[in-house]
Amino acid sequence: MSEMNEAPNVEECRYFLSCSGVRLPLKLLGPLEASELMNRNTYFRATYDAEGRIISCEKLVYGEVELRHDYAYGADGALVRARIAMGEDVSEIDCGADGVPLRS
Repeated sequence: MSEMNEAPNVEECRYFLSCSGVRLPLKLLGPLEASELMNRNTYFRATYDAEGRIISCEKLVYGEVELRHDYAYGADGALVRARIAMGEDVSEIDCGADGVPLRS
C-alpha cells in the first residue's frame, strides 16, 4: 500500500470547480487553470500519482482547507484505504478488493 500524503506538492496539483457522487475516490469536475483561481472563493485542489490516480484532494473555501481526502491504492490499482478529514473530524475507511468501503 502506498503512503498517504501529508500535503500536496503544488507543482503536481490540478484544480477543479466541484465534485460529484459519493463513491470514493471523489470524481472531480470542471478543470481549472491555476490562473483562474484568483477570482474563485471555492475550488478543489488535487494531486495524482504516476498512474494518474488521485492521491489527495482538498476543498478550499476562501483559502482555507475545509475538507481533505487522502487515498492509498493496492498493487492492482484498487482503492484500499481512504482518510477523510473535515476540520477536527477524521475518518479512516478500509476498502475491499473492489474498492468499495468496508467500514467507516
